[in-house]
Amino acid sequence: MAASSRQSAAPYYLIALLAFSGVGIALLSQHVFSIPPCAWCVLQRLIFIVLGVFSLIAGVLQQLGHPRSSTIASLLGLATAVGGIVAAWYQVSVAQHLFSCDQTFADRFITQSGLESGLPWLFGIYASCMDARQPLLGIEYAYWSLALFVILGLGLLLTLFKRRGA
Repeated sequence: MAASSRQSAAPYYLIALLAFSGVGIALLSQHVFSIPPCAWCVLQRLIFIVLGVFSLIAGVLQQLGHPRSSTIASLLGLATAVGGIVAAWYQVSVAQHLFSCDQTFADRFITQSGLESGLPWLFGIYASCMDARQPLLGIEYAYWSLALFVILGLGLLLTLFKRRGA
């Protein structure tokens, strides 16, 4: 039974790893390749971190034999992924076309929460949304973020359905 619990927890750990990797790539881009983030980019970093934490919690709870609690953490992770999809879609369809993302929801949330001043290396806003339109392998970061949120959300959804059928 312990082996099957570990196996059923593995997808959650993979989802968490991918979510944290998304933040790692963003930090690498910012601090090594000098690509400054906008408010919506920074908000999506926070969403990836929260999604990763929910996925880790779901995996640990699953491994400890608490399937109902694991399901709740999975559903919270899935809701977070949906929030990430909305944020990335807003960045792609609206924010990137604005000269400034000052006073948008993302800007107000990150600055008023104290994240920007408390952890500027992670949550500092250093560019406008229009200036932050940078490609990675020919595709803008916002589209990569959107794709990753969709993949992570589908991963959580599939894991929930697989567990339900088991």
